[in-house]
Amino acid sequence: MARDKRVAAERGAWLCFADEAGQGLRPPKGRTWGRRGATPVVRVGAAGSGRVSMAGLVATRPDEPACDPRLVYRIRTYHGRKGEAKGFAEADYAALLDSAHQHLGGPIVLLWDNLNAHVSAKMRRLVAGRPWLSVYQLPAYAPELNPTEAVWSHLKTSLANLTKRTIDQVAALVKTRLKRMQYRPRLITGFTAKTGLDFNPP
Repeated sequence: MARDKRVAAERGAWLCFADEAGQGLRPPKGRTWGRRGATPVVRVGAAGSGRVSMAGLVATRPDEPACDPRLVYRIRTYHGRKGEAKGFAEADYAALLDSAHQHLGGPIVLLWDNLNAHVSAKMRRLVAGRPWLSVYQLPAYAPELNPTEAVWSHLKTSLANLTKRTIDQVAALVKTRLKRMQYRPRLITGFTAKTGLDFNPP
């Protein structure tokens, strides 16, 4: 991690942590207020195979500690239809990175896990064709080092106790909540601080 941070600082690049998550019609469990002895119950219809897939990255600037971190994301809605993509493929990740590069306006040092689509030959070719992109793998089984994991956790906590009848309604809500996070740099700073990593270059 120290090496990746130094590379980003030396190149004046954004250090980006990428991750994926998903959400179906069944909302995550949550806590709320209720009368003593009367546990509130929210009934939902979670039938069907719909799912919202999310891919995003948290971007920081090790060479500019005062620069606010950024959140860049994309979502894909799966309705269970024949021939419909269930999640993100290599081309989708490349499109996310291209969008991040355009939005951030500088080179990117990317850290992500060993998901098959991240380490495939096709993904390596896509990375090689982007001279502004350098990719490193996060340690195995270390989600606590990735601030984007905290983004998904915060998002799913906000979805608890909400009832949506269609997967498109879930997708619309996910978009709204993620967009709100984009305008809360202090919240994203909290996600990076939660990792315990020192983002200041040595």
